[in-house]
Amino acid sequence: MDHEAIRSMLKNVRCFLLDMDGTFYLGDKLIDGSLDFLQALKRTGRTARFLTNNSSKSASVYREKLEKMQVPEEYRDVITSGHAAAHYIQQTFPGKCGYLMGNDMLKAELEGMGLCFCQNMQADYVLCAFDTTLDYKRMCEVCDLVRMGKPYIATHPDYNCPTENGFVPDIGAMMALIRASTGRDADVILGKPHRGIVDEALMRTGFSTDEMAMVGDRLYTDVATGVNHGITGILVLSGEATMDDVATSQVKPHLIFNKLSDMIPYLD
Repeated sequence: MDHEAIRSMLKNVRCFLLDMDGTFYLGDKLIDGSLDFLQALKRTGRTARFLTNNSSKSASVYREKLEKMQVPEEYRDVITSGHAAAHYIQQTFPGKCGYLMGNDMLKAELEGMGLCFCQNMQADYVLCAFDTTLDYKRMCEVCDLVRMGKPYIATHPDYNCPTENGFVPDIGAMMALIRASTGRDADVILGKPHRGIVDEALMRTGFSTDEMAMVGDRLYTDVATGVNHGITGILVLSGEATMDDVATSQVKPHLIFNKLSDMIPYLD
C-alpha cells in the first residue's frame, strides 16, 4: 500500500484505541517512539485511549504505570474489560448481587462503580475475571453456581497472559476448566474481541466506530476487535504477532506497522 493510501485510511481517525503490553511498552520498558506517537496525535488534533483485557488489575494501577513512563495525564484514561463488565451488569442485572471470581483489587474497583457481591450460593449471577488469587474452594463454588444455571459472565477470553518470563494461565484457561466441569460456556464475554468493550469505548470517548482505530500486537483480540466492529484494525509487530501469523490468520489487519511511531509520517 502506498503512502497516500495509508494516509487516506488514517485521515478520519480521531481516536486510537491502544493495547498496552507489546504495543506501547514491553514489561516495564517503553517501546521506542511510543511517546513521540502520542505527541503526534496531539499535534494533529487526535487523541488516544488505552484498552486492556487484563482484569487482574484496576485501572489505577495502569494509570500509575503510565505516569511513571511519563505519559501525559490526558492519555491515562485506561479502559478495561472489568469496566465493560461492570456497565453490562448494571444494565442487565440492576440491584442484583453477584459472585466474583477475581482479585480483591478488582472487587474494590467494581464495588466503587456500584456493583454488589455476595460470596455464597445466593448470588444472582457469576462474574469471572482473571483471578491470580484463585483457590480450589472458590473454583468449586463458581462451578456450582454455573451448574445451577446462574447467568455466567466473563471479562475477557484470553487463555494466557504474557509476563517477562513467558506466559501464565489467564481466564480463558479457567473458563475451559469450568466448561469441562459444568458443560457450560460463558453466556457473555465483554473483552476484546467482543462487542462489550467496544461499547465501553464508544461511551467513554464519544467517538463513532468510523472515527476510531484499534491498535495492538495480537491478531485474534486487538485486530479482530477492529475488523469485526467497523473500526480500523491496525497490527504492530512490536509484540506477539509476526508476518507469518498474518499470512495464516483469518483476521486480516487493515494496516500493519513495525511499531506505533511508524504511523507518525501518515498523520500529518
